[in-house]
Amino acid sequence: IAHWQSELSRFCAAGQALIFGIVATSQGERIEWLNRAAEQLLGLDQRADLGQPITHLIRQPAFVAYLEAGDFAQPLKLRSERAGERVVAVRVVDYGEGRRLIQITDVTQAERLDQTRRDFVANVSHELRTPLTVLSGFVETLQELELDAAERRRYQDLMAEQSLRMQRIVQDLLSLSTLESAPPPPETERIDVAALLDKLKRDAEALSGGRHAISLEIASGGDILGAEGEIASALGNLVSNAVRYTPEGGTIRLHWQSGPAGAEFAVVDSGIGIEAADIPRLTERFYRVDRGRSRETGGTGLGLAIVKHALGRHQATLEITSQPG
Repeated sequence: IAHWQSELSRFCAAGQALIFGIVATSQGERIEWLNRAAEQLLGLDQRADLGQPITHLIRQPAFVAYLEAGDFAQPLKLRSERAGERVVAVRVVDYGEGRRLIQITDVTQAERLDQTRRDFVANVSHELRTPLTVLSGFVETLQELELDAAERRRYQDLMAEQSLRMQRIVQDLLSLSTLESAPPPPETERIDVAALLDKLKRDAEALSGGRHAISLEIASGGDILGAEGEIASALGNLVSNAVRYTPEGGTIRLHWQSGPAGAEFAVVDSGIGIEAADIPRLTERFYRVDRGRSRETGGTGLGLAIVKHALGRHQATLEITSQPG
């Protein structure tokens, strides 16, 4: 007897150690045993709920119908209302007379990733569809109408503009894909910060075309280690955003400082400003505070997502503070 008690204890301990939930039920779907994972994923109580029909505790119609139907070829996904916002996959195995093992797996993260993927595909399709529709409309116009040289030239310029817009979107998508799949940045490659900052200032002045007052201040020097292309892309996106979203006559200040705690690059502008509610979402792909204004300024909606990924690969963070006006 002692041997079998020891074996039973070992079996129960193994069941409690599983990372997925297990509930054993008897006839009438009464709970005979469950592990800690099932307790957490379904919001059950290992002591108080023993002997209770599981359908009295998990009352979601889809779950009750799933057990009653008896077709367990495919798992059931449901939101665990008793355990927060978790999404779980439920599998059922019949064994013995009227007995079942119910396996519960937390698929919350997988569901979020899948939703992100679906949203991403939908957003890419939408972003490319608009310029593609405009472009195809211009092509039909050129094919079907007799236009003078000036009108033809105007349509060709508009077509080139839409083509360039699609090209920028595709290029930014490729940049994001490269950042996500690339090996870690080199830890021995030195970036000449002074030269990089000077180039950023010159690029900003070229993009501005004299419409803004742009200054650069280096409080303390020092180079950094990493992938220069990624850092240049991240900082360049911040600078170009400042130029695009600062009205004519505004000021843009680039500031660099470094010390024992690390380096900091700041872009301060007198731009249009951002509502506090929008700030946490700015690094989402294709998220725009003002779609119309973003398209007017040539934005793809991917710039700050690139910044976030590039900085994250260099153990850096992006901090944004702003207010309308």
